[in-house]
Amino acid sequence: MLAVVVFCGLSLLLVAGKIIRSYFSFFQKLYLPSSVIGGLLGLVLISVFHNYIPAEWITTIKKLPGFLINVIFATLFLGLATPRFKEIFRIALPQLCLGQILSWGQYVIGLGVTGLVLCKLFDVPAAFGNLLEIGFQGGHGTVGGMSQSFETYNWSEGIALGYTVATGGMIIGIIVGMMLVNWALKNGFVKSVRTFAQRSQLERIGVYRKLKQPSAGRQTVLSDSIDSLALHLALVGVSILIGFGILKGLQALEVALLPDCKTRIFIGFPLFPLCMIGGVMLQIFMQKRRLSRLVDHDQMQRISGAALDYLVVSAVATIQLSVVVKNWLPLLIIIALGALFCVAMVVWLAPRLFKEDWFERAIADFGQATGVTATGLMLLRTVDPDNKTSAASSFGYKQLIHEPFMGGGIWTALALTLVFTIGWLPVWIFCIVMLIFWGVIALVIIRKNR
Repeated sequence: MLAVVVFCGLSLLLVAGKIIRSYFSFFQKLYLPSSVIGGLLGLVLISVFHNYIPAEWITTIKKLPGFLINVIFATLFLGLATPRFKEIFRIALPQLCLGQILSWGQYVIGLGVTGLVLCKLFDVPAAFGNLLEIGFQGGHGTVGGMSQSFETYNWSEGIALGYTVATGGMIIGIIVGMMLVNWALKNGFVKSVRTFAQRSQLERIGVYRKLKQPSAGRQTVLSDSIDSLALHLALVGVSILIGFGILKGLQALEVALLPDCKTRIFIGFPLFPLCMIGGVMLQIFMQKRRLSRLVDHDQMQRISGAALDYLVVSAVATIQLSVVVKNWLPLLIIIALGALFCVAMVVWLAPRLFKEDWFERAIADFGQATGVTATGLMLLRTVDPDNKTSAASSFGYKQLIHEPFMGGGIWTALALTLVFTIGWLPVWIFCIVMLIFWGVIALVIIRKNR
């Protein structure tokens, strides 16, 4: 009964978010997703009627993001043919360079400002600095997936603060991103922008015309054997199982190799990055066994998209406002500094780094670096609606190398654990080294472009 109530409640919030967005142009102009609007509505309702809502309902909703992020990461590479690494690297290197600089820069700013200033002024833990990259690059899903890590190291407040950074980042990504688009249009850097005024009424509310509705994916098997969607969900489950097995194996190996060590890195390591590895392993296995035709990536994207919408609405609705209010000033400081850094990289570095289509390629990374991948793609579609530039392909190839490590990848998960175990300073120094490394690569590319 509890699962039914939670599912129906979140579904109502999603539908309500879609209806509100359809009827109020304010939300349409902001390009806010219905899941965020529904989540904010849920946050208001839970805050007002908290005493009338059973505690187990809210507890169950809070646990959903941690599960759903496993689904999202498991689907990332299922159904995708594995391209040659050299080809990916050749096409995506400048794009990857910008993405890495944005990610490592957020760590350098977040950990540096927190360790040197915020810890002393506001008595926040050093891991507060991780929230900038976790929330901006990773988003709500990454925060949810790392809930166990926060709780393992006795900082459950980090969950609410992470969701707040993720929500702020998504809003900044959309609003500031559109401001950058208008700035680029005014200065002649782009010519194919489809402004809000140029969009049809259906486009504004987010509905396809009946004759232009795209396919949600292909059915790869006959339904009398197994439903195609059921098969794809089952493959997601297998990928998660592989990831779970890897995690348990790493935990057991750590104990076996270091039996007397009191600091355990993998005891609080989240599951979701390993689910992505599980999906990659399963995809490679199916390719080698010539079974890859059974998996359609478009169906996987629909599963991922549905999981993300439910994840966001549940995450935003259960933010602890008391924790946010208590830490509002340090939150504002790191969010503002993170946003300024991302804008500076778009305006100053991108024109020098990219030989062509510099703004289209930069705005996609800006959207991802502040919100989520979907935000980056939305901004890219705004400036390149007909896909006439190289931005979409280079951004897509870059994701294949970038996502396994940053923005919710292995380093995002490991960095939080390391800050809790060995301290913020060594992690900060490592991040500075990595930022310098990618900065040198950027300089080489810039000189080559001249």
